[in-house]
Order: sequence, then structure tokens, then C-alpha cells
Amino acid sequence: MKKVLTIAGSDCSGGAGIQADIKTIAVHGLYAMSVITALTVQNTTGVSGVLGVDPDFVGRQLDCVFTDIPPDAVKIGMVFSADIIEAVAGRLERYGAKNVVVDPVMVATSGDSLLNEDAVRTLIRRLFPLAAVITPNLPEAAKISGLPVRTKDEMERAGREIARSRSCAVLLKGGHLTDGADDLLVSPDGRETWFPSRRVDTRNTHGTGCTLSSAIACGLAAGKSLERSVRDAKDYLTGALLDGLNLGKGSGPVNHTYRIK
Repeated sequence: MKKVLTIAGSDCSGGAGIQADIKTIAVHGLYAMSVITALTVQNTTGVSGVLGVDPDFVGRQLDCVFTDIPPDAVKIGMVFSADIIEAVAGRLERYGAKNVVVDPVMVATSGDSLLNEDAVRTLIRRLFPLAAVITPNLPEAAKISGLPVRTKDEMERAGREIARSRSCAVLLKGGHLTDGADDLLVSPDGRETWFPSRRVDTRNTHGTGCTLSSAIACGLAAGKSLERSVRDAKDYLTGALLDGLNLGKGSGPVNHTYRIK
């Protein structure tokens, strides 16, 4: 059985973070493992508290995973602090981690900040070079590239800059576009692939970024190409949105297990 490790924060309401990742990996028929970087106090209405895990303890979790059940892919979500990022990057380098998918979680769906400026700089410097692909939304892509990213033309410009300067593929998620929800994959060699996508009319999008990046990691772990992994992951996420799960008072979660029904 192929194995996927998720390195992320815990969402007590179950819609995002570690919980979303494990559900996604399990539904894809792969073995899920987790290293928790932070505990969050959150639900569909927002984040009201974050408690980071001691960086040394994060490193020890990673040692236990890699020395016993080495993963076939690694998904990285919320990493909370610069010290935790350093601990994660050091272990990934030591163990030669492969098929690393980095979701640069900077802001929650609710708009709450999840990463300070120092951590953002460390994330870009230490984790992006280890990634097979990073998956920023448009505000995150603007922060990473230093360019405005509001249109498809601007997505192409920012995607080329990020892929060139960070030497990794980048999937720019178009959910913030006003005229659609198309995503753009740019590889370090400059190849660009658009993934047309319908916009699902729902407010329940809590954890969509976590879910997509985990599904991409599943595809890579199974030996699929990056393009095929992205396409399959988008199809899975669209189905989870279309299922119409409606929980909570705010931006509710998608139905990760819709395929089981």
C-alpha cells in the first residue's frame, strides 16, 4: 500500500488541516500518517486560537515516521512558525523525502492569519526548494511573487516568476477569480497547463485547499504524473463540493467521503 504523510495543524471541527488530509488520503485508498505542527481552536466561523507544537517534538514525530514507514509522498500544510519550518525542512532533507506537496497556508478560509511574516520568509526559503509542487491561492501567490494576481494574465506572469525563482512547479488556484475558477500549473521549465473548472455555487469551502493538496499528494504517491495528479485531485474536490454537505454556521466543510456513499 502506498503511504502519504501529512504535516499540518489540527482542526478540531474536522473540516481542514490534519483531519481533512487523513479523510482525503483514506478515501483514495492510501495509508495516511500525520505529524501535527499546531493545535487550532476553530470551527466554520473562524479561528480563535492556535497553539504551536514544540519544534523539537515536531522533529521527533518526523523521525518516527521516516525511520519506520517511509512515505511515498508528503503533503505540508500549516507549519505555524519559522522554527517548526526549519525542523521540518531539516528532516525532509535528511531522509530524502520525495513527492513533496506544499500548500502555503497563510490565511484561513475565514480570513484569519495563520502565518507571520518571519515564517512566510522561512517557508519560501526552506520548503519551496524541496517541493515537487506548491499550491497557493491568488492572494498567497501575490505575497510569494510580489506581483498583483487578479486575472489570468497576471496568474501566468506570477506563475512563471515563482516557478523560475523557486525552482519548483506551482499550481495557482483560481478560486478568487471573478470570471471563473480555472487553475494554472507552471513547471520550472516554463511549461504551462490550464485546468478549466466550473465554479460551484456554495459557501461551504472550509478546507478546500487542504483537500486539494492532499489529493495531489495521493496521485504522486500512486505514481501518476503531476498533471494527472492535479486533474484527478480537482475532479475529486469538485465532487466533494457538489455533494452539498451543509454543516455549521459559517463556511462549512466539503464532504470528503462522498465517494463512499
